[in-house]
Parts: sequence; structure tokens; C-alpha cells
Amino acid sequence: MSSSPTWHRIASALYRRPRLRLALLLGVPLLWMVGVYGGSIVALLVQSFFRLDSFAGTIDRSPTLDTWRDLFTDANMSVAGRTIGMAAAVTLASIMIALPLAYYIARHASRRTKAILIMAVLIPLWSSYLVRVYSWKLILAADGIINWFFERLGIGGLLDAILRTPGIGGPSLSVSYIGQFLVFVYIWLPYMVLPVQAALERVPRSFVEASADLGAHPPTTFRKVVWPLAIPGVAAGSIFTFSLTLGDYIIPTVIGDSSPFIGLAIYSYQGVAGNLPLAAAFAFVPIAVMGLYLFGAKRLGAFEAL
Repeated sequence: MSSSPTWHRIASALYRRPRLRLALLLGVPLLWMVGVYGGSIVALLVQSFFRLDSFAGTIDRSPTLDTWRDLFTDANMSVAGRTIGMAAAVTLASIMIALPLAYYIARHASRRTKAILIMAVLIPLWSSYLVRVYSWKLILAADGIINWFFERLGIGGLLDAILRTPGIGGPSLSVSYIGQFLVFVYIWLPYMVLPVQAALERVPRSFVEASADLGAHPPTTFRKVVWPLAIPGVAAGSIFTFSLTLGDYIIPTVIGDSSPFIGLAIYSYQGVAGNLPLAAAFAFVPIAVMGLYLFGAKRLGAFEAL
């Protein structure tokens, strides 16, 4: 009973001092964001102005721009372009697959069917990321189930023609650019479906009904009414699919022809080559790309759908 007046005094003091209350509420999260996350970014930036002494194999900590000049070589820019291109392709494919599924879940599915479909979207996330990637390596192998399926349908020549296509083909799907693309889409698709479905849930049915009453056909209603209101959800989902593809280095290591992506290049510079300054400088490429991407996504209202 004696502690009750103490707690009342503390509560009264906090009530009279809203700034103190806010500081206590946000102090630890802000300390983490500014001290740990912000500090690591600053440490990366500082490290990028050092350089690797190729003769001694040690890091010269004299401030210099040599590392940044080394970053903008044709080889590194090719890696960045390849990664950004894959991230954009995965995002567009995820939108095309997620939109009809999310639309059905949000607008037409019964409560039971909706629960089943959402569960089906989430179930892959319950298994290990590495297990899913290595499972796809077996599925896409030359003697995997996809090859077998094409052969059984008598269209193995079609798959061979796809694999002979320059730029996306390879000896088999598991060591091809298109196989890599399929795995990326599979892994990140749930992160597109859920934000789009949430955005479509918020579209009032009265808007759709009013469009129909005014004589608009379903495609017109979707284009003029539903799609503009779904854009924040699409933009929110694209933040996940684009950024996760941009920074991933495990899928390019396991699937594909070992052409480096940004994440794998940073890992190689930091681990194999021991060139920490160049790895730190390269790390700012996805940060800069995502900064521009987030700016555009914010203009589309993506943060409202998160």
C-alpha cells in the first residue's frame, strides 16, 4: 500500500511533463536507430575513404578518394546494373502474379477460402530460407521435376530453346539467369501479395458498384477505380521485393551461373579479397538506389499501406 502514493506521484509527474514522457518512451528505440544503425552507416562511410595497399595487403587509413574511383569501374557498374535489372524484373513479375490473387482474396473469396489462401501464401515463410533455395536447386536441375514435366508433355524442345537464349539461358535451369529469376519471384512473392491484398481490402465496394451503375465495364472499373486505390499497396510490396532482391547474395550463389550480384560482390571484397574499403563503398550503391526508390514509393503513397 505504501508504494501506491509513489506511483501516483510518478504518474502525475509524467502527466505534467509530456516531453519527459516522450523521451522515456522513445529513448531506447532512438538510441538503437541512431547509435547502432546510424553508427554502422557512418562507420561504413568512413571506411570507404580508406584504401587497400595492394603491395602490403593492409588498409591505408589516410583519407583518399581512390576507393570511390575504383568503385566506378565497368566491372562494378556491370554488377550493379545486373542486380538492379533483376530486382526490377522480380518486382514486375511479383506484381503481375500477386495482383489477381490478392484481388480474388480481397473481393471475391469467402471467409474460409480467404483464410486458406492467405495460409497458402504464408506457409513457405515458415520453412528455412536456405531449405527453400536448395530445394529449388534440385527442382531446376537438369534431371529435376520441371525438366521431367516438359519431357512428359513432349515439349522438351521448348525448354531447350529457352535455355539456348543468350543472356537468360544456360546448361540447365539451375545454372541460368531465368532459373535465378524464378527462385527470386517464389521467395519474395508473399511480401507482395499481402500489402496488395490489404490495400484492396480498403477499396470501398460502393466505389465499384457506383462505377458499374454508371455503365463502366469491369476492366474499366479496375483501371479507373480499383488500380489507383491499389497503387499504395503495390508500391509497398515493391519496396520489399526490390530491396530484398537487391541485397540478396545467397540465391545468386546457389542458383545461376555465378555471375556476381551486389551482395555477393560485397561479400567477396570483404571476405576473399580483404578489401574492406571497397566493400564499404559498394555497400552504398544499394543504399543510394533504395533511397531513390523509397522517395518514389512515398510519392505513390506506399507508406500508407505498410
